[in-house]
Amino acid sequence: MREGCVLDRLAALGVDTVASLPCDRTQDLCALIPERFRAVNLTREEDGVGISAGLAMAGGRPVLHMQSSGLGNSLNAIMSLTVTFGLPLPVLASWRGVYREAIPAQVPFNRAIPDVLTALGISYTIIRDPEDEELIDTVIRDAYDSMRPHVGLILPSFWEGAPEACRPGQPFPPRARDSMLEYRRAFREPVMTRNDAIRVIAAALDGEAVVANIGVPSKELYAANDRDLNFYMLGSYTQATPIGLGLALETDKDVVVLDGDGSLLGTAVLPVVAAQAPENLTIVCLDNGAFGSTGNQLTNAYGQVDIELLARAAGLKKACKVQDERELKDAWDDRGRGPTFIHVVLKPGNAAVPNIPLAPEEIRERFMRALRG
Repeated sequence: MREGCVLDRLAALGVDTVASLPCDRTQDLCALIPERFRAVNLTREEDGVGISAGLAMAGGRPVLHMQSSGLGNSLNAIMSLTVTFGLPLPVLASWRGVYREAIPAQVPFNRAIPDVLTALGISYTIIRDPEDEELIDTVIRDAYDSMRPHVGLILPSFWEGAPEACRPGQPFPPRARDSMLEYRRAFREPVMTRNDAIRVIAAALDGEAVVANIGVPSKELYAANDRDLNFYMLGSYTQATPIGLGLALETDKDVVVLDGDGSLLGTAVLPVVAAQAPENLTIVCLDNGAFGSTGNQLTNAYGQVDIELLARAAGLKKACKVQDERELKDAWDDRGRGPTFIHVVLKPGNAAVPNIPLAPEEIRERFMRALRG
């Protein structure tokens, strides 16, 4: 079976995790992935970029699998995270829109993918027929050897002529369950700024690996307590928690994500965190109800969305809300094994802190040394 041969190749190349959002052209491949690898089932392709970054920095060898249209959702994350920090990212993309395509909506973007990748300087390899199977090795090896993204565009013709999957039908597990929640919270008028909360957490750190969200939050953490185990994000909106999830899946260290309300409202990663359920992961949502790094424009969390409730609805059972320094310290000390979600209600405002005087490669290298050392 061709799908099995592809997975054999991945295993021989040391791949240990496949983060995937399926395509109907590769449904048999998707069904077999959990039998061979750690499978991370995505709900949005760009989250796989951050998860793969975290896995790779912790010593894993992930592959990202998606339908090629998902590249459109992922390009900013690839450029601002994978390329900026010099990280490996092999992508196996089921290339739609160019070969016997019956769905008109698949054509406009997918037809232009080679030109788009070329314009961005992203390496790619077209895999057309079964005779091209060895090119999958090229994609994986180059991504890891060159520390860069490399996209394998696999046409549907690659799978043609392969025998139908011979595995027995896999019944769905029971879905019946109780979904019950008694929930009542009072939002008090905030007394802390994000910088206040970061300083509380920074003073309590003891061996945890920390992922700090883009912009001012990273600068505030750097000013409060610069450590080699801090990964300062420089771009990649919405990718803080995906990076932290990838790290937590691959390292035994406790992992802390300092994320924001705007970032978490813009991602689909919380159900993935709940499904993977790494016990060493703590997500701290620093909710000031604003896009702090772009001028404090209000988000929908300011007077509408309760992000603790959002986390609980996604399946995170250990979630709490804190609204002053004492509550934050208590929640930090009591967090135990996770995944844990701490929702910190804050007032808008940024501290006057300088830029981080570290190049992306310096941030990556010292973080990886500390993480693996």
